[in-house]
Amino acid sequence: MTRNLIIRGFDDEIHSQLGNQSKKKGVSINSIVKDAVDQWLKKQDEIPKRHHLLLYDNEESMQRLMKSLDKMTQKEDWFKCFVRSSNTSITKVLEGLHWFDGTILQYKQSQKDKMKHIKDILQNIWQKSNSKEILLVDFLINDIASSSIPEAVSLEKQYDKNRLEGLVFCAYEMTNLFNASSSEIIEMFDSHDQVFLLKDDQIFKIHITKENTHKLLLS
Repeated sequence: MTRNLIIRGFDDEIHSQLGNQSKKKGVSINSIVKDAVDQWLKKQDEIPKRHHLLLYDNEESMQRLMKSLDKMTQKEDWFKCFVRSSNTSITKVLEGLHWFDGTILQYKQSQKDKMKHIKDILQNIWQKSNSKEILLVDFLINDIASSSIPEAVSLEKQYDKNRLEGLVFCAYEMTNLFNASSSEIIEMFDSHDQVFLLKDDQIFKIHITKENTHKLLLS
């Protein structure tokens, strides 16, 4: 049984453009609109693959944030997990909250194939998730950045090409980014959907836009 759908704000110009396209394609306007709605609904059923950057400057703030995230998602069916770092205090908090630790083997700076190490961890998390939407906080990337920012940026770019289904936060201590070049910081930001800065118990969203030199005089 079909039903009529009233679309408000559909002006004459849009209707005319749709009419022209429907004639070219040999289909009705109704078919075009129905196809657009079908595609939109299909997209809503897909699990998003989000990849965010989370910057913090002290362990205590991050511990409180993890507790808040855990509390906010208690009634939702997330698979909450993390990748441990050398910082045991944050790891202990997440273990106490019963988040899954995806780490298979402890990371060592001398490790040669870091991407394979990360892929093995992500594969482990995906297999244990049982098709639930993943909420992952990765602290391992912070350890890698502490010894090599370029290597961390390269790994972020590689992950960005093949993301997990769900929500992934790459957590970095601000001190590890102080020695990064401007190019490396921009590459780091560009490798993520959004950038968040944690200051005490406040979260700030950072926006980066490319501007021309004359904007310096107009701002």
